[in-house]
Amino acid sequence: CPAPALLCGLLATVAAVAESSRALPQLSDDIPFRVNWAGTELSLPTTGVLYKEDNYIIMTTVDKEKYKCLLPLIASGNEEEEKDYKGPTPGELLEPLFKQSSCSYRIESYWTYEVCHGKHIRQYHEEKETGQKINIQEYYLGNMIMKNPLSEPGIPTKNIEGQMTPYYPVELGNGTPCSLRQNLPRSSTVMYICHPEAKHEILSVAEVTTCEYEVVILTPLLCNHPKYRFKASPVNDIFCQSLPGSPLKPHNLEQLEKQQEMLKMPFRRVKEEEMLSTKEEKFSSIHKPVAVGSHQLLTVGTTHISKLTDEQLIKEFLSGSYCFHGGVGWWKYEFCYGKYIHQYHEDKESGKTSVVVGTWSKEEHIEWSRKNAARTFYLREDGTQTVRMVSHFYGNGDVCDLTDKPRQVTVKLKCKESDSPHAVTIYMLEPHSCQYILGVESPVICKILDTADEYGLLSVPS
Repeated sequence: CPAPALLCGLLATVAAVAESSRALPQLSDDIPFRVNWAGTELSLPTTGVLYKEDNYIIMTTVDKEKYKCLLPLIASGNEEEEKDYKGPTPGELLEPLFKQSSCSYRIESYWTYEVCHGKHIRQYHEEKETGQKINIQEYYLGNMIMKNPLSEPGIPTKNIEGQMTPYYPVELGNGTPCSLRQNLPRSSTVMYICHPEAKHEILSVAEVTTCEYEVVILTPLLCNHPKYRFKASPVNDIFCQSLPGSPLKPHNLEQLEKQQEMLKMPFRRVKEEEMLSTKEEKFSSIHKPVAVGSHQLLTVGTTHISKLTDEQLIKEFLSGSYCFHGGVGWWKYEFCYGKYIHQYHEDKESGKTSVVVGTWSKEEHIEWSRKNAARTFYLREDGTQTVRMVSHFYGNGDVCDLTDKPRQVTVKLKCKESDSPHAVTIYMLEPHSCQYILGVESPVICKILDTADEYGLLSVPS
């Protein structure tokens, strides 16, 4: 975001432009600012961040209101310490990790990640089959150091929990070939960041593009270097004074602040007749990632619609014309009931990458259901039973390079009560290579599970 856009944001959505007669100073989005709407008397702070009378900018709102905004001179409080530092380089500080052949581990619901510092990154799953030895499914995300930026100027930063944090990158390549990228080897960037109390833990592993990964490691070793220590970013004030003919504060900003105050008041209960007056064909949808246990899930539909629209939604879902979308991170999933499941990624430059995970065949599903439980029941307190979950088989997906067999997926449709009656949660697991489980949970599904026949096939409630 360039400086004009940044200042416009700071002016609380008041569209503003700078007069072309003055050059804008270089500002960074990494540094937090706060606009202080000064009155006729401007009193600048005498300590901390410095200000100069000629370091200002004239801002004009869309309503032609003009303000002279005095900008702070940004300086780091640790500049002298960093300038005088003559100690070991970050690479030298991390050398004990590389020489000791030490490894760090992160255990997730299915995968375990192993980072042997300076040597390799491995993603694996161990499974003990009955009467057989342990079967290991593994991928190397990087196998050798490709690049170590000892001589490169500048220190990169990454947003860690809302704080721009300096890190020392080590790039590892020559990993397991990636079938989705013409068998190019997988590669990873390991980002070492300072944490005084850490023990070289793996903070996160993320696939940033297809078969390219970022691994964040917390280590105390870097904390001996002043440029890699955690720094709390102070909020820098921008002092804005109105010019003759303009109010002390922009009119649009005054209105916005009043609206925000109203939102803080207790939320009044919406009358039932007001809800019913909403057009039935319109509904709102909220896409919000949530974590349940160690699974990354995505709520893909939180709607507020009438019973008539609810019935329509069920009909369209069962006909396959209303598809659910989910997924967190690089890959997203599209589930069209009775049709297919796709895994895809959309990119502005390279377009859409899509993988067919499974397609529907009623005959194949019925054959599958003869060997597997298509319905799962649960016993009520009164002794009767109801369907809790149905499972459907979708086969004939794209051929998997690891197994030379078509991908396949078991879809588990589960009744899940929620405060939001139309919330839908979707998640994907891969317990075996290219054999997936797609979980779909929603209160909407509760309405149709009891229609399941012996094969788990659903129908519109009568």
